[in-house]
Amino acid sequence: MATLSDIAKKAAVSKMTVSRVINHPEKVSAELRKLVLTAMRELNYVPNYAARALVKNRTQVIKLLILEEMDTTEPYYMNLLSGIAIELDKHHYALQLVTRNSRAIGNCDGLIITGMRAGDYDEIIDQMDRPFILFGQNDRGYDYVDVDNEEGTELTTKHLIHLGFKRILFFGIDLKEPFMLARAAGYKKTMSASGLGPELFFMKNSSHVAQEEAAKQLTGRCPKTAVVCASDRIAIGVVRAGLALGLHIPDEAAITGFDGVFLDRISCPKITTIRQPIIEMGKVCARRLLQKIHQGGDKIGNLTFEPELIIRESTIKKPNLH
Repeated sequence: MATLSDIAKKAAVSKMTVSRVINHPEKVSAELRKLVLTAMRELNYVPNYAARALVKNRTQVIKLLILEEMDTTEPYYMNLLSGIAIELDKHHYALQLVTRNSRAIGNCDGLIITGMRAGDYDEIIDQMDRPFILFGQNDRGYDYVDVDNEEGTELTTKHLIHLGFKRILFFGIDLKEPFMLARAAGYKKTMSASGLGPELFFMKNSSHVAQEEAAKQLTGRCPKTAVVCASDRIAIGVVRAGLALGLHIPDEAAITGFDGVFLDRISCPKITTIRQPIIEMGKVCARRLLQKIHQGGDKIGNLTFEPELIIRESTIKKPNLH
C-alpha cells in the first residue's frame, strides 16, 4: 500500500504538502493539488479516513435532525437529504437521519436541524453540545440557511397585481414562526404599497383545509380573486376549490404557491410558485456546518438564497399553439 512518502516522492513535493492536500485542500494551490492528486491516483492511494477521524477525535458522522412530521407524498426532505449527502460525501462524512426521539442515539461531529419551532429552543438548543446549523430562518441569532421568505411573497403578490387583480388574499400556515411571519410580511408590504387592502387567513398546512376555506372566500364575493399561498400544498387546495366552484383559472381565480419542489408540477393546472433550490441549500448547510466544525464551533452567520418566481398556468393562460 502506498504511503505519504511514496506520494510525496512521486509528486516531487514534501510530505507536509501531501498531508495538506488530504486534510486541508483549500490551503494548497490548485497546481500543487493537481500534482498530488495525480500521484495518488497513479499509486492507487486511498486515505485512511477512519484512522484520521480517530486521531482527530472525530466520528465522521453528521446528523440531520428533523423536528416536524415528514410527509411521504412530497419529496421536500428527499431533496434536502440529497443535497446534504452529496456535499458530505465529498468530505468522507456519513449522514445519519434522526428525529426528535432518536436524536441522542449515537455520537456525531455536528447537526443540521430543520423544523425548529419556538418551543424547541429550550428542549433542543440549550442541550446541544455539538456545532449545528439550522435549516430555516430564526430570529434568535443562531446560524441558519434559508430562502428569502419575505421577498418570495413580494414577488408573487406583485405578479398578481400586475395581472390586474384587486382582491388578493393570503393563505398562510397557522404558525407564528419567523419564516411564516416573513412570508405574511412580504404580502402585506406589497399590498400596502399598491394601495390594496390585505386579507389574511391562517390554517393548517393541508390541501383539504385550504380547499374548505377557499370555497368560502371564492363564492360570489368578487368576480376576480387571487390567492397568495404560503405553500404549494395550500395552493393545491385553493385550485381544487376554484375548479369545484366552476371558476375559470386563471381569469376568475389566480393562485400562487411557495416551495416549488414537486406539488406545483403535479397540480392541474400547474401552479405558479416560488422555487426554493432545496438541493443546493442542503449542500450549503453541509458545507457551512463542516466549516463550523473545523473552526471549533465558532458562529459562522446566515446565508439567504434568492427566491425564484416560476410562472405557470394557475396565473397565466397556456399559450394556444393552434
